[in-house]
Amino acid sequence: KKTTKHIVNCCHLIINQSKQEKDPKFWTAWAQRTLKNALTLQTLNTNIAKNLILFLGDGMGVPTVTAARILKGQLSGQSGEETLLEMDKFPFVSLAKTYNTNAQVPDSAGTATAYLCGVKANEGTVGVNAAAVRSQCNTTKGNEVTSILRWAKDAGKSVGIVTTTRVNHATPSAAYAHCVDRDWYSDNEMPADALETGCKDIARQLFENIPDINVIMGGGRRYMFPRNTPDAEYPDMAKHNGTRKDGRNLVKEWTDRMSNKKGHYVWNKQQLLSLNPSNVDYLLGLFEPMDLTYDLERNDETDPSLTEMVDVAIKILRKNPNGFYLLVEGGRIDHGHHEGKAKQALYEAVEMDRAIGRADLMTSIHDTLTIVTADHSHMFNFGGYTARGNTIFGLAPMLSDVDQKPYTSIIYGNGPGYKIVNGVRQNITGVNYLDNNYQAQAAVPLVSETHGGEDVAVFAKGPLAHLLHGVHEQNYIPHVMAYAACIGQNREHCTTNGGAGAVYSMLYVVLFHLLYCGFCGM
Repeated sequence: KKTTKHIVNCCHLIINQSKQEKDPKFWTAWAQRTLKNALTLQTLNTNIAKNLILFLGDGMGVPTVTAARILKGQLSGQSGEETLLEMDKFPFVSLAKTYNTNAQVPDSAGTATAYLCGVKANEGTVGVNAAAVRSQCNTTKGNEVTSILRWAKDAGKSVGIVTTTRVNHATPSAAYAHCVDRDWYSDNEMPADALETGCKDIARQLFENIPDINVIMGGGRRYMFPRNTPDAEYPDMAKHNGTRKDGRNLVKEWTDRMSNKKGHYVWNKQQLLSLNPSNVDYLLGLFEPMDLTYDLERNDETDPSLTEMVDVAIKILRKNPNGFYLLVEGGRIDHGHHEGKAKQALYEAVEMDRAIGRADLMTSIHDTLTIVTADHSHMFNFGGYTARGNTIFGLAPMLSDVDQKPYTSIIYGNGPGYKIVNGVRQNITGVNYLDNNYQAQAAVPLVSETHGGEDVAVFAKGPLAHLLHGVHEQNYIPHVMAYAACIGQNREHCTTNGGAGAVYSMLYVVLFHLLYCGFCGM
């Protein structure tokens, strides 16, 4: 009955929408509202950014953004195309060129070094410049580069990392590690010569390089515990056991160090949501041995959503009067695409958009610069002249005029969805292409679908967001963020006449806050 009622309501919405759209006044009024809003942007926000938030959709190219927008709308009973994602509401949009120094089509490690450390780098390396060679340990020393997370920490801000992948995966690791191989998750994955030369695994660097990161949440438990240590959640599954050969228990070391600093370690949703953020200064949350589960498969009782993690992170970080820097990764968008599972990828993108909305409610554009972007794209697209409101996972309206078989609107350029049956393209007539794990058809057979090389969108709002305009190199992003927050090497403008107004404005806000709190305490 619920389903029937939902379908009826959806139909009414689409019918009413269709009637509106036939009236030219509908489109004119909409355009005029958009114009009035655009005119307000002529007054630029030149405040100092107290807080910095970077949302990184791993693999979230423009086709993924568009398809996620349609999915979001269809999930709320609309046809979908006219829907606004939270990121669509950001006033400034630009494009970033994603290539690595040695790759036309990049990987997530070299790109992470670009948008976190401000320099382009080779594929497969994190937190080192292009002079470092992948897997060659002896090229690490002297080629390390620091990230905006460290710049923020050095400036007295609280800092955090939230991801749906392992916390030592490519994207988050560039925030704190200097490693010539993104796959060196623990010492178990490192070659003997690298260990002998003195290189450190990424999990170890997470706790040693910047030992006071305020919030760390994601997956990757197995890399923190001694080899064969049973996992807390899956004690009978040997594949989830600890991997460390050095015998170190990095979680225990962290909890011992943070015992008198309001530090808390959690590994499930109940533990996370039972915390009182006002009594937490440091949080380590490791919710899976590897990556977190896809949002479509997430156990809502035991596994936190990305939105829930972001909510807790901001509540902890915003207590610092100096502000905060937060990196949030929707990392499994990428994994869904690699597996050819578009439905998984797009639901991950919609969940990240929910998290963006939650952050918006908890912050202000007056003192918080928020950026949403991707590290790279994928060989994902959709087309086929589908009708308005066609389910994003549905069929194109016509059969192929070559083999007379149906095909879904979503197609991959390559990947595991390539299937030949009796020498010809698979007929999907009897296939459940709406299944969560359906692998969309691909033009070229590959075990794992590849990244795409086109530019990615950069959405920005808040102080100095207008500096993200046009087309830029990807490594430009952290320089803008640092300039807006007066951290790192970009500080001169904060004390010159040009920046004085913003500085005085910030001081006024701080003084008002202190006075207000003072009166509250009387």
